[in-house]
Amino acid sequence: MSFPLLCLKGLKHLHLYIDCAIARGMTLLRTESYINGKWVKGKKSFPVLNPFNGKKIADVTEVGTKEAQVAIEGAHKAFQSWREVSPKERGALLKRWGTLMEENWEELAKLLTEEQGKPYEQATHELMGNQGFFEWHAAEAARITGLTITSPDPNRRFMTLKQPVGVVSVVTPWNFPSVLVIQKCAPALAAGCTVVLKPAEDTPLSALALAVLAEEAGFPPGIFNVLTCKDPTEVGCELTHHPLVRKLTFTGSTEVGKKLISASSTKVKNVTMELGGNCPALIFDDADVDKAVQGTFWFKFYNAGQCCNNINRFLVHKDVYDSFAKKFQAMMEEHLRLGDGMDPNTVVGPLINEEGIAKCEALVDQALSKGATAILGGARSKMGPLFYEPTLLTDVTPDMDLYSNEIFGPVAALYRFSSEEEAIQMANDTNYGLAAYLFSENIGRTWRASEALEAGAVGVNTTDVVAETLPFGGWKESGLGRENGVRGSLENYCETKSLIIAGVKS
Repeated sequence: MSFPLLCLKGLKHLHLYIDCAIARGMTLLRTESYINGKWVKGKKSFPVLNPFNGKKIADVTEVGTKEAQVAIEGAHKAFQSWREVSPKERGALLKRWGTLMEENWEELAKLLTEEQGKPYEQATHELMGNQGFFEWHAAEAARITGLTITSPDPNRRFMTLKQPVGVVSVVTPWNFPSVLVIQKCAPALAAGCTVVLKPAEDTPLSALALAVLAEEAGFPPGIFNVLTCKDPTEVGCELTHHPLVRKLTFTGSTEVGKKLISASSTKVKNVTMELGGNCPALIFDDADVDKAVQGTFWFKFYNAGQCCNNINRFLVHKDVYDSFAKKFQAMMEEHLRLGDGMDPNTVVGPLINEEGIAKCEALVDQALSKGATAILGGARSKMGPLFYEPTLLTDVTPDMDLYSNEIFGPVAALYRFSSEEEAIQMANDTNYGLAAYLFSENIGRTWRASEALEAGAVGVNTTDVVAETLPFGGWKESGLGRENGVRGSLENYCETKSLIIAGVKS
């Protein structure tokens, strides 16, 4: 597709083009990288495995330095024209991309389940998130505004302009391999930037499927690029060091984020980082315990516990500790079923890989060795090599490793506290600060605790803290910058320019 299609007159013909594409039955399973509007093979490939059964889904091409340079240089060339496309037209293309996703919903959800392992229903939730980000950022494209500022000098006028930063490198994780691509790429494209995306090596297929739809939607060559690789060393070096890359945005572990920040600092790149979390849920003695159990249970085991803002520590007041544990256990016994994500009865799927399950196992084993009790679970499941039993741990204490490390698995660890002050001290006793949750029916306490918790998002009597209209990001080592929000959604992808005009009175 070429830039003439981006005029408003061309959108009528664009719709006809897409209808033809749908009629001819396009496939969303691609194994090549997508560079400058072409599907490109590298010199070797790597397998993408279904974590449920270990079976190979596809062999995906591995690209390196040369292909990354071509993608970046192509994106930079495309940026010169893309930045001039009107916000309304950019928004129209994003909406069309979202429409195509809806029309291919079933295939996208199935692919997402196969490569990531999550239940099919949860895959559809992820796609719903995509749609929200498409619609929101498509509309926000037309709301990039500067300011007119009163000048102290009557002979001058002051104003600010917002302009796209340029080529954006995007690095996304495996736990939400579709929605996190759109959460980052939609605002970048809406702002007038171009994108070079490196998806996680465990889950590249969903990103490649989105590239198929972007091409069908009519995005010109070079605007949206996807680089696939098993070893990220070469591609990562280009994304952080190439002088034509002006910004890097990453979601993933704090350890990797620190390396990317350090590498990007050599060229003083603009960075946005959404990193690890060690999120607490505080259950106070005045909480509605049934509400607290319902509010935390489903979220804790969502995506097998593999969410960056998942609850890592349940801090429960001593007076409601036993009641909460008993009711939480009953919910686990009634609802949690391990299995294939394509089975509608499955609630908890496998962990993503051996590294992930080994970490979960080591943290639980260490806690048990130091006196914690596994009321349920506490070991790998016989369901398969990447399945861990949904686990409820009681008598957990701060001297255990899982107090300060993300579990990233289906493990609920319960700690006791005796006072509001102790609960807040324990909650903040971490280098992380992505999200925190509290349950209380005392309005004064909810305000005090919310203001005292060191986190980018606080849920009061809820764990649902992510929306396209809310800024999301972390304090401390949980990140830099914010994504989304009713104000400034595209700020991270824009530069601010001050404009001073003299000689007004002359």
